[in-house]
Formats: sequence, structure tokens, C-alpha cells
Amino acid sequence: MSTNRRTVLAAVAVLGAAQPASADVITDWNTKAVAFLVSRNVPPPPAERVVAMTQVAMFDAVNSIERKYRPYLVQLPAAATVSKEAAAAAAAGTVLAGVNPQAREEMKAALAAYLAAIPDGAAKTEGIKLGEAVASKILEARTNDGSTAADIYRPRTTAGVYVPTAPTLGSHWPGVKPFAMTSASQFRPAPPIALASADWSADYNEIKDLGGLTSSQRSAKQTEDARFWLATDGRVYYPVIGTLAQAKQLSVIDCARLFALTAVARADALIAVFDAKYHYQFWRPVTAIRNGDMDDNPSTERDAAWQPVDATPMHPEYPCAHCIASASLAGVVEAVFGTAEMPEVSITSPTAPGVTHRWTNVRDFADEVAQARIWAGFHYRFSTRIGQDMGYKIGQYVVENFMQPVAMATR
Repeated sequence: MSTNRRTVLAAVAVLGAAQPASADVITDWNTKAVAFLVSRNVPPPPAERVVAMTQVAMFDAVNSIERKYRPYLVQLPAAATVSKEAAAAAAAGTVLAGVNPQAREEMKAALAAYLAAIPDGAAKTEGIKLGEAVASKILEARTNDGSTAADIYRPRTTAGVYVPTAPTLGSHWPGVKPFAMTSASQFRPAPPIALASADWSADYNEIKDLGGLTSSQRSAKQTEDARFWLATDGRVYYPVIGTLAQAKQLSVIDCARLFALTAVARADALIAVFDAKYHYQFWRPVTAIRNGDMDDNPSTERDAAWQPVDATPMHPEYPCAHCIASASLAGVVEAVFGTAEMPEVSITSPTAPGVTHRWTNVRDFADEVAQARIWAGFHYRFSTRIGQDMGYKIGQYVVENFMQPVAMATR
């Protein structure tokens, strides 16, 4: 058997393993979507676009049956007896098959394995048709949304002078059509702090002391946090939402809405942050600290050999993307439930094997992410604050303007 064939069969086995039960269908297919993207090395923000498409398709499919909320995009005719589980699964599987034609047969097999656990009959058949129809509308709406635009980033240089040749990440993402925002720049922040300021020297020296690979000032816990949050994909985010949905015993429709709101907020947060990053093009700590004699600030001493805990992400520094992504999730949770307090949530990270982190407050969760980017040597404190502020605003904006309860929307 060829290596590719074995890989496909293994992926189908993983994707088809979970059994549908009530609201679990939403969490199941979120997990499948994240695993599907991780297995293909699709990073954020492109991965979050696909997750958002998957989640809004499931929401609109289920909401077409129950009609409790305003649709995200479409509300198709459906009897109340149609299987919500079949509709949600078919919607998710159809989106995932549609975004990657090379994996279409694999995804069809995974969907068939999942649907096999649902009793046959008209409810299942109509649910599958509904899910496929909604997914087609979502796929059509996201065609030509800018996500496949060419990378035309132009490094700053002069003729004949070498610049690093590694490709930048997401330079075209400011041109991607938002899921909810009116434009990529809707939440664009003010410029970074002035290099001559006391705030700059304070943040510069903090990260220089605590974010370096060989720092003797960073605590063991700070180092653990830094490495835990080197992971940036959905594996370290969506388990928070899944745990909340389970703890609060959400129905299928309410679970679908919570996941969809979160995914839309996270997708738009990344569009917003890449808009700001490439608008301001602010230097990363590894660049600033190795050139500390160039900022005209006598309080920023140069360290020619300084390096962060891990390889610096290949995009501009300001604002912090991990911070806006985590805060947008937190903003959704706060806006939906009216509080930052939550049942205990625990997650693991692929970049810190054997370590489990726990929270009972979603703002504490977001704060840990933000602090970790300082300890890792990737982001200045002012950048983490701005990223979080943007994320909270975007999360709240999405909840207040999309997929609202029908009763509220008709007032």
C-alpha cells in the first residue's frame, strides 16, 4: 500500500471516529475541521477562515430547522422534523470537501462514516440535503474573497542589499473579505508608541530581559507559558468553547451559534490584525534589540546576539495576533453569557507535551496568552494590550450584530 493511501485511510479513520449525539455534532465537526487543517499544515489565518465557513454553515443549517436566530447568511425551507445532526454534519463535511478538492473523496468518506450512525429515514435524508444546500451557499459566498490572492509583499531594501528571503505570512490577508466587519480596517488601532518615549524603553527592556532564549530572569512558569502558547491553531482555542457548551448543556442550535460566533470573531480578528500589521510594519523584538543603537533612545542598549525563545513569526509585530485571537474568543463568551466567569476549562498544547492549563475566567485565559507572547520574546507589552483591546471589541461586535435571537432582532 502506498504511503499516500495509508495517510488518507488513517485520516478518514480519525475524521469518522466520533459518534453524533445531540449538540456533540457541532463539537465533533469543529474538531474534525481543526484536525483536517492541521494535518495539511494550514496555519492561521487561512485555517481560521475555513473553520468559520464550517461553523456558519452548521449554524445556518440547524437554524433553518429551528429558526431561533437570525441566519448568518441563508435560511432555507425545512420542516421541524428534519435531523439537525444530519444537517450539521452534511454542512460541515460539504464545506471541508469544497475548500480542498484534493481531499474531496477523503472527506466524503469521513462524512459517510459519521452519518452512518444516524438512523436512516426521511429526517436524515432531508437533513443531508439541507446541509449540502447551505454549505453550497457558504462556499459560493466565500469564492473570490481575496484569500487566494498572490503574495506581493515588497521588502524594504536598497538595490543590491540582501534581505532575508523567507516568505512573509498573510501579507495579502488585509484584502480578505471579512465575515462580519464592515472592512479590514474597521478596528485599526493608533500607531505604535514612539521610539523616543519612556514607554518604548520600558517595554523594550522588559522583553529583552524576560523574552530572550537564555534569559535568567524569566521564571520556570513563564517559560512553560511561553512554550505552551507557541501553538496558535484551533487545538488550543476551540476546546474552551466545547467545554463551555458541554458544561452549560447547550442545545444543538445554541452550541452551533456559540461556535459560529467564536469562529467568525476569530476569523475577522485575524483579518483586522493583519491589516494593522502590514499598515504599520513595526519591527519585531529580535530586530529592535539587535539594532538598539538605531532608535535614538539612550535607554535601549543593543544586544547583537539576542534571540527569542523560538523562531519569530514571519509577519510584522504590531499588534499581537495571538492576543487578538484569544481576546476575540473571550469577547464572544462574555457577550453571550454576560460574564467572564466560566466552569473550569482545561486544555493541553501540542508545543508543551504533558502540560495542562486550567482557567475559570475567560479573561484570565486571554491574559495568559498575551503574557506568554512577551515571555516568548515575540511581542512588546503595549502590542499585547492593543491586540487584546481589538479582540474584545470584535468579539462583542460580532455578538451584537450577527446571529441574534429572532425576538431581539424584530424589536
